[in-house]
This record gives sequence, structure tokens and C-alpha cells, in this order.
Amino acid sequence: MKKSDFFYDLPQELIAQYPAEPRDSSRLLVLDKTSGNVTHRHFSDILELLNENDCLILNDTRVLPARLYGTREGTGARVEFLLLKQLTTDTWESIAGPGKKAKPGTFFTFSDRLRCEVLDSLENGNRIIRFIYEGNFFEILDTVGQLPLPHYITEELEDKERYQTVYSNVLGSAAAPTAGLHFTPELLDKIRAKGVKIGFVTLHVGLGTFRPVKAENIEDHHMHTESYNVTQETADIINSTKQNGGRVIAVGTTCCRTLESVYRDHNAMCACSGDTDIFIYPGYQFRCIDALLTNFHLPESTLIMLVSAFCGYKNTMNAYKVAVEERYRFFSLGDAMFIADGAKNVQTD
Repeated sequence: MKKSDFFYDLPQELIAQYPAEPRDSSRLLVLDKTSGNVTHRHFSDILELLNENDCLILNDTRVLPARLYGTREGTGARVEFLLLKQLTTDTWESIAGPGKKAKPGTFFTFSDRLRCEVLDSLENGNRIIRFIYEGNFFEILDTVGQLPLPHYITEELEDKERYQTVYSNVLGSAAAPTAGLHFTPELLDKIRAKGVKIGFVTLHVGLGTFRPVKAENIEDHHMHTESYNVTQETADIINSTKQNGGRVIAVGTTCCRTLESVYRDHNAMCACSGDTDIFIYPGYQFRCIDALLTNFHLPESTLIMLVSAFCGYKNTMNAYKVAVEERYRFFSLGDAMFIADGAKNVQTD
């Protein structure tokens, strides 16, 4: 298939700049992946769409305040650093801009508690930097750094926690697993009370998730790599759900990629850690998940390709067309869609 097959027209005003308040008041498009039928709900209605023997799998990664603005020592030049990956206790791979001001051997000051030295420049233009500090690095980062919001969000969030899920726990993402932003603690309690098992995986979302597909033939696209972890507890929840005839429901494309990667690499669901570069597009045969909860994704992105693989190309593009017509809010801070076989279709919106 071609990249252009996944293009759709989106009015600029439908790109959400602020999250819904409260979290679970966002809208929910419900798509029956068999019939293609589309109905409209609110996110709090997700409780009605779950069955007692289902399991809900969430990504508990937490977003790093990974954007830092430093001043070059000696010249005063201002450079932005975006942390990508921790290599050792004090060294990170990062993006630096403008890069010509961040040459190996240069030092930058971020605050009276935090400095860095540029150690190396990689072939892809990224920098290896070493931080110099006293105390707890992540506590300092929390006071100095900023959340790396996607480029299409032009407004600052008043509350940084609104770009974190309420169950975020493991620090390390460059972006939020946004399908989970709609849950409240109260809604999660109601889901558990219904008998739905909740499990957690960790996949640290990289900035590659926003990287555009450049190859016109999508099979030529090289997927970015992200690190994941699945605990024994979560593996047991998934395996028992399947044995009992329930559905494994992935909350977000990050959970989907994690679970399908485990099946691809181990031929079963098990406790494991690793890196994944899995690229899911139409033609892929799903082995783990039975339903998907996700936000609306950018045109021509790998994420809309994943959704198309799960529920069919025509169903996906039609659902997006309907979402635009119905004025849903798009992308990271926008509304959600629930995709399942025979998804319940009581109209409430």
C-alpha cells in the first residue's frame, strides 16, 4: 500500500489544544470492526462496552520533562536539548538545536544545579551528553525540564499532570501513551468492580512515534525502536483471560505493539523485556489483542496504519471521515475510539 492511501483532510481547528475536563468526558467513537458500523458515545460509557471476563491492558510509562534549554558556557548561546535515551547513569542521547552550537567539548548550563558536557556527535545528528549535578538527577530534571508536547500542540498546559495518565509510574517516555489520558481513578475502580482485570505493561514512547513516513511504499518504512517490559502478573492476566474466553483489550497503540511484539518474539505471552521495532500495517495477523482503544492519529502516520491493520482499511478511513464530519477532537489531547467485534452500539451522544 502507499503512504498516500492513509491521507485524510483534517481542519486545523479539530486538533485538540486542551484536554477534556474531566478526563472521561471526552467523546468516544465506537467502531464495530466486523460490520464497520459507527456509533457515538462518551468515554465514561466505556464501562458498558466491557465484559466481566475481559482484561484491560494499560501502559504505565511516565513522560520525562525531557526538554531542556541551556546556555553555552563562554558564549551565552542558547540551545535546546531534547532527551531521547538514557545510556548510563549520567549520559544521554539527545537532540540538540541548533546543533552547530553544541559541538563535542562544549559545556552548557541549565540551572545552578545542572550542567552538561557534549561528548559526541552521532551520524544522525544526535548528541551524547553527560550531565553534571549534585543530588537526585530526576528531581532536578523535574524542576528544570519541560514536557515535550507534540509540535501540533501550540498552547501550554496549565497542569503538567494532564499530559500524564493517572496510573503513570515508570519514568522514561518522550511522549504520553495518549489513549490512557481519558481514564480517571474513579472510572478504573468501576471497571475493576465489574470484574474486568487490569494489567500494566511499560513501553517508553520515543519521539519516533511522531516521525513522518517518508517512503511512498509503506513496506519500505523503517520503524523506530522502543523499549518495553511485561511483568509475570500481566502475562498471567492475559493468559487467563484468553483461557476463559474473554477479550484482551489494548489501551493505545503502544500497548498493542508491546503485546504483539511479545507474541512475535516468544510465540506466547510471557514475562519479558526487550526492544521492539514492530511495524503493524494492513496484512498483519494479530495474535494477542481482541479490541483496541485509541485516539485519532495523524494522516499518513504509522499509527493510523496500525489501526487499519486491526479493523480494516475501509472501516478505518470511513470512521475517520465520520469523526471529521461529527467534529471530534483529534490527536494527543483529543477524543478516542473503541474498536471491537460486535461493539455495542447504544447511541448516547
